[in-house]
Amino acid sequence: MPAEAGAAADSAVHYDLILMASALSLMCLGLGMVFVSSNVMAQNNYGDPFYFVKRQVIYALLGLAALFIGRRINYRNYKRSVYPFLLLASLGLILVFVPGIGNKVRNAARWIRLGPITIQPSEFAKLAVVIFLAYSFARKQEKMKYFNIGFLPHMMVAGLFIGLIFIETDFGTAMTLAAIVFTMLFVGGTRLTHIVLSLAAVIPVVTYAVMRDPTKFARILSFLEPEKYKATLSYQLYQSLLAIGSGNFLGLGPGQSRAKLFYLPDCHTDFILSILTEELGFLGFLLVLGLFVTLVVRGLRLSLMAPDVFGSYLALGLTLVIGLPAAINMGVVSGIFPTKGLSLPFLSYGGSSMIASLLAVGILLNISGQIKRPAAPPPVKAPTPASQRAPALG
Repeated sequence: MPAEAGAAADSAVHYDLILMASALSLMCLGLGMVFVSSNVMAQNNYGDPFYFVKRQVIYALLGLAALFIGRRINYRNYKRSVYPFLLLASLGLILVFVPGIGNKVRNAARWIRLGPITIQPSEFAKLAVVIFLAYSFARKQEKMKYFNIGFLPHMMVAGLFIGLIFIETDFGTAMTLAAIVFTMLFVGGTRLTHIVLSLAAVIPVVTYAVMRDPTKFARILSFLEPEKYKATLSYQLYQSLLAIGSGNFLGLGPGQSRAKLFYLPDCHTDFILSILTEELGFLGFLLVLGLFVTLVVRGLRLSLMAPDVFGSYLALGLTLVIGLPAAINMGVVSGIFPTKGLSLPFLSYGGSSMIASLLAVGILLNISGQIKRPAAPPPVKAPTPASQRAPALG
């Protein structure tokens, strides 16, 4: 009997199906685009056109498992594990520098290799920082305006993670996490003065770091004058713009991309949206944009409707974890922002991003399941016809 009652209670939980459908649609679209954009390179390099998509399918299955686990665990339980999460996340960011464990690609130390599996700890570090901020904000609601309570401790913890990610030479992820932190601080009630003054101190430091790094400075030059450096610094951006432009409104058709024929390097990762737009046209771009907008709007709606303050801040942070990289990636491939090396959630090839994004969606779904819906009004009984009424006595 208790088991039946538990099953009935679970079936009565109402999750945000629109949010889940948006995420799963993006995931399925991403699997198709990973195959389409990588099959030529995979055949040439590995003799198997399915080399990358087979791995992405495994990552997607692991991500779906993470989604369903996140949906099942009561989000309030994360409050008890905030500091272990932070410890594990910081340990992962340190291990990328350990020889034999950390895996370098093009002089960037962002990955940990565990046998056949490669993990990018920064993707999970973003989730750990968001959970910590949501937990701390909920505890300090009335004191968030004080510098020593509402601003400094949070910036010290977040700054540690941002710094570790930055020295991995993952500038894009570091800046994205910083944007998430400052947005949550602003919404959490931190004085705007504290945020503005800290930005005024940080921006010159970041500018100096960019100017003295030849790679980052080259990206700025290529962004400012893509036509001038189209054969060197801005080659990837220029090819991305050509691919997007050649797609027109309806695209060249599935599998008909020319940019994937070794014109656009690594097009199955950061620039996968360029291939999608080339093959499916502006209409395909609008489809992706619409799915992300739907996901973000539903996430922000959950933040406003969450049962408690912790859930509200957590929903906001998780929505930003998905929405901000998506917005930046779209801006990069279309030439609005300088190239940053950020993947497009759900679509770009990569296991850690897929698993972390689907886990974030799972937690959002759990928050949506905790929202109390108004009880349905009792059914109104139809009046009994006069012919069927009992005759009055007496």
